[in-house]
Amino acid sequence: MLRLLACLLLALCGAAEAVERVVTLAPSLTEIVVELGAADRLVGVLDAGERPASLKGLPSVGQYGQLDMERLLSLKPDLLLLWPGSVGPAQREQLDHFGIPTFVAEPHSLDELIAQIEAIADRLGTPAQGRKQAAELRTQLASLRQRYRRAEPLPVFYQIWDRPLYTVGGGQIISDALKTCGARNVFDDLTLPAPQVSLESVLQRDPQAILATSQSQLDAWKAWSHGRLLLVTDNGLERPSGQMIGATAKLCALIAPER
Repeated sequence: MLRLLACLLLALCGAAEAVERVVTLAPSLTEIVVELGAADRLVGVLDAGERPASLKGLPSVGQYGQLDMERLLSLKPDLLLLWPGSVGPAQREQLDHFGIPTFVAEPHSLDELIAQIEAIADRLGTPAQGRKQAAELRTQLASLRQRYRRAEPLPVFYQIWDRPLYTVGGGQIISDALKTCGARNVFDDLTLPAPQVSLESVLQRDPQAILATSQSQLDAWKAWSHGRLLLVTDNGLERPSGQMIGATAKLCALIAPER
């Protein structure tokens, strides 16, 4: 009877029943759960890079592109948080067959990211925390857009790898971070998340700044480009979680320090 009453109250309030056993299939999604104060719900994570110290003891369910399905099922999750690129098509079909409740997160803009954080909070049964965090992030984002807005966006090239040369496409969330900073990805017309481009095509589009996460990658441009060479030191731009708004603020300060 008490359980039925609780379910009715949750339905009337528009909230889902809180989950207890969560497996995250991307570092960014793990980070969102931690930011929402629900780290105690995590029972497994996908390994990709260094984990937060507080999560060192959590079981691994595999690596990008290769889930340990047996381990995942043994953890008996009642919610999977999934980034599509982390699981291959065949294993994604397996997951669908098992019927584990799944939330798919692939934000293409900072606004979508904040909305997804709210939605994840609802699934975790922490809607108040989600609304609070989302309101704070939207205020920060609006402030950045106001501060760094330009009448004519600064054309920039954002490099994510050098051999071969890769950048980000227009639908990738980093492009929206650049837009927030008053810049424009010179390859924003490409639809792939991480398209391969040529040196000649970059020079043809004449970016006024080139950004990369490695100094050696930037040094290679000195012989070719007269634009500014900017080193991105915060890899938070690669993890779409709440901290990405702060990483975007650092990006903006790097692109337009005069503001």
